[in-house]
Formats: sequence, structure tokens, C-alpha cells
Amino acid sequence: MTQGVDVVGLYVRDQDEALAFYVEKLGFRVHTDVRNGDYRWLTVQHPEQASFQLGLFKPGPPVHDAATAQTLSEVVAKGAMPPLVLVVDDCRAAYEQLSGRGVEFTQEPVDRYGAVDAGFRDPSGNGWKMIEARAKP
Repeated sequence: MTQGVDVVGLYVRDQDEALAFYVEKLGFRVHTDVRNGDYRWLTVQHPEQASFQLGLFKPGPPVHDAATAQTLSEVVAKGAMPPLVLVVDDCRAAYEQLSGRGVEFTQEPVDRYGAVDAGFRDPSGNGWKMIEARAKP
């Protein structure tokens, strides 16, 4: 039996704002964008990782009631969700490129644990670590 993770979702405050960030600033591409009434299933993919989708989901009906949706939005905005990791070949070069596209970093590239990493947040508050891939021995 074959199994694997296909989609991991993030809560975002505004799907159009999130879509613009992930596509225009990070270089992802739209995979799926469909609606069912007010509900929108929106996923993006990194161009070099076609087997994986990142879902950009707005808390609310039909999955959450209004109070839960509000709480989730507040928690995300505070940066309380676990960070995601973006692996890059050269962290400093990627930092310069993404900074030039308007990505606001919370941490400049730093050498630690035998690699280089930096941090940023998306417009909704989701945290990202950008880590330089280690050279294979």
C-alpha cells in the first residue's frame, strides 16, 4: 500500500492576500482554487516539489463556528503556530532575493548547527524558517 502526505494546510486571514504572497513573493504556483459557496479550497505548490501542496485556508464555516474561527485567526496572527521550513541551496542568496520581493524577515541569515537559517512570517503571521540544505558528504 502506498501512502504519503499530499496537502498540509495553513490558516490565513485572507486567501487572496496569502495567494499573492506565496505566488508573487515566494515563487509558488497555484495548484487548486475551487469554491463551494463561501468555502474555498486553495492550494499552492513549490515549483520543485510537485508532489506536495500547501493549503491556504480561512478559518470559518463549514469547518468552524464564528467564535472558533476568530480564536484561530488570533492565534495565527500572534505567530503561535509551529513554523514551516523552506529548504534552499543558499540561504543568504535566497534572503537577498526574497527581501527584494518584499518578504519581511524576522531573522537575518545566521550560521548555526552546521547550516545557515533565516526566519520570516507570511501576512497572516505563520512563521517560516528558511534553512540552507547541507552539502551531502
